[in-house]
Amino acid sequence: MSACVPTRTDHPTPTERVQSHSPPPAPRRRFRIAGADVSASIAVFLIALPLSLGIALATGAPLQAGLVAAAVGGIVAGRVGGSPLQVSGPAAGLTVVTADLIHRYGWRTTCAITVLAGLAQLGLGCLRVARTALAVSPAVVHGMLAGIGITIAVAQLHVVLGGTPQSSVLDNIRALPAQLARLQPAAVAVSLLTLALLLLWPRIPGPAGRLLRKVPAALVAVTGATATASLTGLTLPKVDLPSWSSHALAGLPAGPALGLAAAVLTTTLVCSVQSLLGAVAVDKLIASRPGPVGTRATRVGRSDLDRELLGQGAANIVSGALGGLPVAGVAVRSSANVQAGAVSRNSTMLHGVLVVIAALLMVPILDLIPLASLAALVMAVGIQMVSLHHIRTVTRHREVPVYAVTVFGVVCLGVLEGVMLGVAVAVAVALHRLTRTRITHHEKEGVHHVHVRGQLTFLAVPRLSRTLHLVPQHTHAVVELDGSFMDHAAYETLQDWQKAHTAQGGTAELTGRRPRTGLDSPVDPGTGAGGSAESEGDGPTTPPGLEPARAGDVPIADCRCRPWTPWRNHQCAVPQATTATTRPPKTANPANSADSADASEASDGAEASDVANTADAAAPGMTRGTGATNPSRTTGRPTPAKAATAAGRAFTTLPAHMAETAAAVSSAEASPASKAREPVKRKENAENAKTEQTTAALEPSGHQLVRGISAFQRNTAPLVRGELARLAREGQRPTQLFLTCADSRLVTSMITSSGPGDLFVVRNVGNLVPPPGEDSGDDSVAAAIEYAVDVLEVRSITVCGHSGCGAMQALLTAEPGDARTPLRRWLRHGAPSLERSHDVGRPRARLAGRAPADEVEQLCLTNVVQQLEHLRAHESVARALRTGALELHGLYFHVGEAQTYLLTEAPGGGGMFDHVGTAHVSV
Repeated sequence: MSACVPTRTDHPTPTERVQSHSPPPAPRRRFRIAGADVSASIAVFLIALPLSLGIALATGAPLQAGLVAAAVGGIVAGRVGGSPLQVSGPAAGLTVVTADLIHRYGWRTTCAITVLAGLAQLGLGCLRVARTALAVSPAVVHGMLAGIGITIAVAQLHVVLGGTPQSSVLDNIRALPAQLARLQPAAVAVSLLTLALLLLWPRIPGPAGRLLRKVPAALVAVTGATATASLTGLTLPKVDLPSWSSHALAGLPAGPALGLAAAVLTTTLVCSVQSLLGAVAVDKLIASRPGPVGTRATRVGRSDLDRELLGQGAANIVSGALGGLPVAGVAVRSSANVQAGAVSRNSTMLHGVLVVIAALLMVPILDLIPLASLAALVMAVGIQMVSLHHIRTVTRHREVPVYAVTVFGVVCLGVLEGVMLGVAVAVAVALHRLTRTRITHHEKEGVHHVHVRGQLTFLAVPRLSRTLHLVPQHTHAVVELDGSFMDHAAYETLQDWQKAHTAQGGTAELTGRRPRTGLDSPVDPGTGAGGSAESEGDGPTTPPGLEPARAGDVPIADCRCRPWTPWRNHQCAVPQATTATTRPPKTANPANSADSADASEASDGAEASDVANTADAAAPGMTRGTGATNPSRTTGRPTPAKAATAAGRAFTTLPAHMAETAAAVSSAEASPASKAREPVKRKENAENAKTEQTTAALEPSGHQLVRGISAFQRNTAPLVRGELARLAREGQRPTQLFLTCADSRLVTSMITSSGPGDLFVVRNVGNLVPPPGEDSGDDSVAAAIEYAVDVLEVRSITVCGHSGCGAMQALLTAEPGDARTPLRRWLRHGAPSLERSHDVGRPRARLAGRAPADEVEQLCLTNVVQQLEHLRAHESVARALRTGALELHGLYFHVGEAQTYLLTEAPGGGGMFDHVGTAHVSV
């Protein structure tokens, strides 16, 4: 039987901490390593072994140093670090830095610098500044990695050709013609074979290819090149691992203090940034890894970046002291670890143990590897560091100058210098964007348009003032503000000009961004004052504005949201004129209000639309903000005159056919005959009064609908059009069937952070799943289930209940003699849930940490468990469950808490709903 529990790690209750007369604690379980960790460690080891040797070769360090760093990174960083599945070791991103240090100070001083860098990382970790390191512009990071990749590729090209690299990129480029003149055919042949295997091995098609691709391409390439060189008897320089007894350890640093400090700073910077960014990337890989919700595979905790910095510092101290290369998180090995199914830090540590075993026992085999093969492997890694995806990303965000300057600085000057140049350019670009304001003026059909693009600060006030004075007197002017910030100086300039322009007989209209948010009420031409008062306090202030004047446009005056803003910023205010509506009176019968809002959980004055999500974002929809007052709440139905005025003002800019309808309705209500007749009619004919009331309530709803659609078309459609076009071409391929209640407070895309094409959603009153069979009388849910499982081949089905469910209230208050309405006939599918909830002999579904608030909440929880049983009875679901192709999940959403509870399996039956947090589900 299933159980429902929050996935959040809470402090133990006093009862849990202190238990008198408790039995002696059970003996501690013996240390075990999961099979998935063993297989993942082997896969990572097979990748790390050749890469560690290749990176050591590229830096000019002793080859054993690469093996030392790989072993220490796996064992020390794996055990102490805060990212359980990140694999650390010698990284290609540190190749240029380390090679430069060895060239300047020698190997033993380089080891000492590594130790000092580790100490610096420990200090930064103790200061808990890891998150600050992520503030570096991504363009700088990508440019740094690309510059390092170019440096590696150019240097290793000399080894591939059979020569020796120079100390700098420019020297290597100048020496290339001479190297090409005396290239070694044997080295070139082995290198080409290595590159060919690296390129072709992942592309072997068919079932055999899927099986063969489990062996890492790097291992296959080096092994194939080594075997070919040995069998053909090619004379090539090969790996020469000296005896470990002669391995050089760290010595006291020797050199100028300033140079050593810069070296420590550079090593610390590169190691820390690469490791922290790698930890964040590993979190994303874990979150996207397929696996049943609640299983151990998905319960790998999110990375603790400060602890990860401490782990990297400890690993660098140990590696440097033992004569190893600097250590950092390595993307290739970490990605392989996650994709191989690792579930804990044991895989990382075991891979380090395997490296130690190989370094001690496999020396004769490693001595057969040609250096040209390792150089080709590292050169391929360097080329891959120049990512076309990153270049497209920085181009899309207009950060090419930052990227290009960083690459140039790293290649020509060095890593530290290049990063500093990139940061300087990034700051300059940011300041330019903050201060750059484009102000244009043009006349169209007698209306003067002033368009302000960018942030409006005091720096732009002179240009703004000059442009505003180009508007002639006695004309209509529209000022469009396309920015997110306005300081007090700019605000006063706009206010002064607006008052002066209207005082001279002109009209002024200030609108918001391109969607025309309608920042405020119209300005009275006679007084120059807006319809609502504006305070002149400190800080940026939103200026008053007018409704849009374009014919055919729908005003979005009530929505101040921008496309794809976080939901917490989704705050809209509706003018009273458009919200002075009346809803039909609520009946006291719960059956007729199956999904009515619980007043204690959600304000009746706020509604939200579904969110189209792309990475944790919400699109503006049709919303009614809590800031607007609805007169109908307190005074009942508005008078016909007020209704006519509101309707006339609300529909002035609707399309023609809707405007005519609105005018007809408003004029009918506003007529004197209707005013005199209405009280009598209400008494004589209740049905006519109800119809009039419903008509009055529907008018602004239709207007609100059109406004919301217009906001979508202007704000959101341009952002999602590409993704929807792709889905239109490829068809829908959702991974989940999400079955939930029709309650308007359940925004499925918001609570699941999903977007177009992610969820196949079925909604009905009470999130009910009728059992299969002819007597069920409803095939719509069964048809959706069959289509989702057999046609769409979804991998999971989720049943989601919620607090304050009107359907559950109706079940509890139903009387045997109630009329058999369609709602009553539908709710009979919830009768098994009611019986289960009242059965004292069965374990009850419960919430972790507290008891259900009332009988309604108890029934809501039980209903999720019961509907999952109904779901298992469907043939398509049962068949998919038997083959392991489908998973079932239960959720409970508490509206008032904005908290989702996850139903997990637990021995003993009943059901425990636990908070869905970050302790068990990575995000």
